[in-house]
Amino acid sequence: MKKTTVAAILSSILLFSGNLYAESTSLSNQNIQGSWTLEYTKKSEKSEETVKREDTWIFNDNGTVTITHIPREGGYYDQAPVNYKIEDGDLKISILGRSGKFDNFSLVNKEEKIMTLKARFGDIYQFIKK
Repeated sequence: MKKTTVAAILSSILLFSGNLYAESTSLSNQNIQGSWTLEYTKKSEKSEETVKREDTWIFNDNGTVTITHIPREGGYYDQAPVNYKIEDGDLKISILGRSGKFDNFSLVNKEEKIMTLKARFGDIYQFIKK
């Protein structure tokens, strides 16, 4: 076989196996409950540069999430609870003060104590369960 044919076959296998893996893992109301510390964010999965974070996201069984200890201008503040829902394995968090608008996150990785989410524009959010 020619090298280009082999490369095309391998690329196809990698593409489809990546899609299968991504679809096999999903979020549920049961596995997201509790307090998650946002360890860092970064611009993309391949980005090396991370931004250290200190927020805590508390997912309650009543369908609300409260984000606390958000750094701002030398201090910290807490956001009022907002609704969240999980649709088709994606997390949708209501935007405070914007009825019917959501921040959308897809799941990259979920283990018992680690969760990685991808925001709509590709930013990565790395969480550790408290």
